[in-house]
Amino acid sequence: MILTVLNSAAKGGGMGIGFMVAYVLFFIGIIYFLFIKPTKKQNAQQEEMMRGLKPGDSIMTTSGFYGTVIGIDEDTVIVEFGNNKNCRIPMHKKAIAEVESGDAVYEEETEAEESSKVGKKKK
Repeated sequence: MILTVLNSAAKGGGMGIGFMVAYVLFFIGIIYFLFIKPTKKQNAQQEEMMRGLKPGDSIMTTSGFYGTVIGIDEDTVIVEFGNNKNCRIPMHKKAIAEVESGDAVYEEETEAEESSKVGKKKK
């Protein structure tokens, strides 16, 4: 009788440990897919955006200021804010939240001009 109790306790304890390991692995997987993977993806997008940055691009900083890139160094970007040509501020590249290429702005303006010309009749 004592042997049967010990055998059943040993079997139940083994299943409990296996269940605990599976439980911990399950939650590690959830944490990875909810927190670590999206952070890595966001960092990769930020790095790609910084590699494509060039003078003439319009940017928005993390504090909400809009400006135009004038010069680029290794970690620093010189940004001109507003119409005042004297307002040039060096800032860290990581302070840039969004980049809109200077070429994209030019393309949008030419498309708008072409669409307005189409609407007018020639005399």
